[in-house]
Amino acid sequence: MTHTPDPLPAGIMDAVRAHRGRFRTIGIVMIVVGVLAILFPLIFSVVAKVTLGWVFLLTGAVLLWHAVQSRGWRSGLLAGFIAVLQLALGVYLAFFALTGLVGLTLLLGVVFLMQGVAEGVIAVQHRPERGWGWLAVNGVVTLGLGLLLVAGLPGTALWAIGVMLGVNFISTGVAFVALARSAG
Repeated sequence: MTHTPDPLPAGIMDAVRAHRGRFRTIGIVMIVVGVLAILFPLIFSVVAKVTLGWVFLLTGAVLLWHAVQSRGWRSGLLAGFIAVLQLALGVYLAFFALTGLVGLTLLLGVVFLMQGVAEGVIAVQHRPERGWGWLAVNGVVTLGLGLLLVAGLPGTALWAIGVMLGVNFISTGVAFVALARSAG
């Protein structure tokens, strides 16, 4: 006796159909940004790192404000210490353009590994609907990018983040466009 996978829960493909234009537009934008990232990998690598630095600067500032406001709190001094650490990391990442790319490359590789696994699970959940194979291919590509990033360190740090982001964006964009097309 063969086991037929359960169809998607009612409404998922209806939701994709209802927002097919948005899926297609996001897919096209992702493809264009991906091509730009591949053409200018160092710029995208530095922009990604600097953006992450600004995130740490903002969260560090909020945490420091909280620590100052909570002076009576027994753990206020430690909270202030954590805030200063985040501020220091933010300054390092945001204002020193070419430093820290190896660490960020490692982090991106780990994120891509986890994303690839999650996308594979999503693809299996969408089986046997049309377009699920594209989701699976996207998961495999993302998983492969994560492996390449981690295995190529430290030599690939200057260009790898931009190129890998570009390939990931293109893969995701193609998956979105294909999903929109299959919902039609």
